[in-house]
Amino acid sequence: MPTLSKNPNSSAGLLADSEEAERRLREAEERLREAIEELQRRQRTAASADHPPCDHANDSCVANAIGNLCQSFLLSYGVRVGIGILLRAFKLARSGQPYSSLLDLKQLVSEKDLIVREEACRIGLLFGGFTGSYHALRCLLRKLRKKETPVNTILAGSIAGLSILALDDSNRRRTLALYLLARVAQCAYNSAKSKNKFHLWGSHWRHGDSLLFALACAQVMYAFVMRPESLPKSYQDFIQKTGPVAAPVYKAVRENCRGGLVDVASISAYFYSRGKSNNLKLEEFPSIIPCSVIHPDTNSCLAHNAKAASATFRKTFPLYFSLTFVPFVVLHLQKFMDTPARTCWLAVKGAVRSTSFLSAFVGIFQGVICMHRKIASKDHKLVYWVAGALSALSVLLEKKTRRSELALYVLPRAGDSLWYILVNRHLLPDVKNAEVALFCACMGGIMYYLEYEPDTMAPFLMGLIRRFLASRISNPAPSSNRTASYTYLQTLDAMKKPKLQDNREVETSTPKQYNLESIPGL
Repeated sequence: MPTLSKNPNSSAGLLADSEEAERRLREAEERLREAIEELQRRQRTAASADHPPCDHANDSCVANAIGNLCQSFLLSYGVRVGIGILLRAFKLARSGQPYSSLLDLKQLVSEKDLIVREEACRIGLLFGGFTGSYHALRCLLRKLRKKETPVNTILAGSIAGLSILALDDSNRRRTLALYLLARVAQCAYNSAKSKNKFHLWGSHWRHGDSLLFALACAQVMYAFVMRPESLPKSYQDFIQKTGPVAAPVYKAVRENCRGGLVDVASISAYFYSRGKSNNLKLEEFPSIIPCSVIHPDTNSCLAHNAKAASATFRKTFPLYFSLTFVPFVVLHLQKFMDTPARTCWLAVKGAVRSTSFLSAFVGIFQGVICMHRKIASKDHKLVYWVAGALSALSVLLEKKTRRSELALYVLPRAGDSLWYILVNRHLLPDVKNAEVALFCACMGGIMYYLEYEPDTMAPFLMGLIRRFLASRISNPAPSSNRTASYTYLQTLDAMKKPKLQDNREVETSTPKQYNLESIPGL
């Protein structure tokens, strides 16, 4: 049988021919790539002669704006209704009724007991209206000005900010405007600091956020005791229900600090309603309201403070759990679908931590007030400012990343109260709908930093805005001007990836992606 002889020269020749063919193929691919890129460059130049192309998909500008409006409306509406249903479930569970009542829709979501429809609609119109009008205005300004600049973003955000009129309460509008003002100031400061243009003394302090929180809480608690009308009614009610001291007692303390007449009849009626005989010798002009009036049910101040902290934990845990669980599920639906048990555990853990912080806040505040009455014989309004600042130390129980968020949440409340007091004393002019103009200006700044300097924004705020207000920004659809040449370029890039990486991608099982955009109707 004849044998095949191996010629080394022929093998070397075949190898050289193969390398030469591969080199020519690479050169042809490079020339083709350059030609396609040049073609795309000319197409972009021709398109920019009219106006810059929009970033949304094959949908028209109107369809894109309406889609964003509906998506944000349903998202924010669902969050508000979800929180209301969860709070209603906690209320039913604590009322002593059987747990089967949680499955009774008549009790769980009845119109009489679950009154959140109007508020949810207003919140949905606020978020959805801003999102839809913002995208529509961006497209309109892009076509009118025939260029894409930060001015377009600022103008679109400012005009779309008129959606704040969906809220009928001027106090809530003012609070939101001041909250955004604090956020814009934070972004501007971070931007200037990153460019080495400006920084505040003490900005490198480890607990600077806690100090800011303490100053804000001092103003809020001072306003609650001495000037409650300067706080929104809902915020007053929250503080009053969370704390252990009755409203008539706070009124007596306020009148006493101002040197006015104490309403002894109101205090007597309060004692009588609690089944206590009023044997106290309380004068109409006392030097200080004693502890026996502040906490008549307990003689020991220490026991009263411990009881107040425990009661606060029981009352506020359902609220914090709802505020932690529902937004987490909505904003991170994929994580929840992958690991629901871990999500529930994280929600419980976060709720316990936040509730412990608030319980400690109430206990410290009451402790400072009782301690002052042990060492002083005359009351002063600054005591409650100091008590608010000291009780804010409980924020150290929260995670470091949460402290700055809490500080920037309470700061607008303090600014709102200070604004009201200065206007009431005629130190600032009372401009009608000033909060609407402030909100519009701040939204223009927020959208500018979101799109052009996102690193200056807090991750929490950036994620929240991208999910609720500008969801199509964070998940842009493929651009409509991506032609076959673009697809071919992507194919060439994929061909150059190492085979090992391709194999790993094939072997790795990709989990199913769950997001709100994949649900029909959202």
